[in-house]
Amino acid sequence: MGIKDRYIIKINIIIFLLSSVIACAPAYDVRVVDTPNSSHLKGHQKPYIVNGQRYDPLRDHNGFIQEGRASWYGEKFHGRKTSNGEIYNMYAMTAAHKTLPMGVFVKVTNRESGQQTVVRVNDRGPFVAGRIIDLSFAAAEKVGVVGPGTAPVLIEALGYRADSKSSAGSPVYSQPKSYDIGTFAVQVGAFSVKTNADRLAVDMQKEYGFAAVNEGWVDGNRYYRVWVGQFTSLEKAERIKQKFNGGFVVAIEK
Repeated sequence: MGIKDRYIIKINIIIFLLSSVIACAPAYDVRVVDTPNSSHLKGHQKPYIVNGQRYDPLRDHNGFIQEGRASWYGEKFHGRKTSNGEIYNMYAMTAAHKTLPMGVFVKVTNRESGQQTVVRVNDRGPFVAGRIIDLSFAAAEKVGVVGPGTAPVLIEALGYRADSKSSAGSPVYSQPKSYDIGTFAVQVGAFSVKTNADRLAVDMQKEYGFAAVNEGWVDGNRYYRVWVGQFTSLEKAERIKQKFNGGFVVAIEK
């Protein structure tokens, strides 16, 4: 089995994920990737797969800038649930993005006209090649997207809206709470035979100073998972994960 100890749960109807997209494109194959590291997360925070393409929602918005085409969605989805459980309001200043954290505010600039607006991400999508953001009707009107249907844009993540305002009267955007707190390991393999897991753990212990074998059950089958490292930084654990094809970070409870 190797490193394939991911729990991929196929969902026919996902209220918290891609609700509006699935409504207009029922042929989409949508899966949520559930791992020990993501089991405590809300649905819209977990990695997911659409038609074979995996998307990993970002843990942080800092420094996020992206160029591409914006599209919009309106009356057909008005009143339906968005990916974070809110009710879609085509007249509110919101948007759908594939990976940005829910609730983050984004500045959208039409690269042809220079028109700008700020939206709050509360949905997932769009899943059309070349499109990076799906704007509400109201937001699309602000930046000249309604008429042509799409437009080239630059999007910049700003942060989370604070209650205070600057001296000029403009909103102040706060930084998110740190996700880089705790102790983390990287799961590098899972085996149905414990001796195979023990053998890998011995090799990993020599290289990383710590390795452990943890017993777990998946669909009634027992597996032995090999965890490597005791990293106090999530960022460092993510870097180590890149060395293992299919590995993923887990939070160690203490």
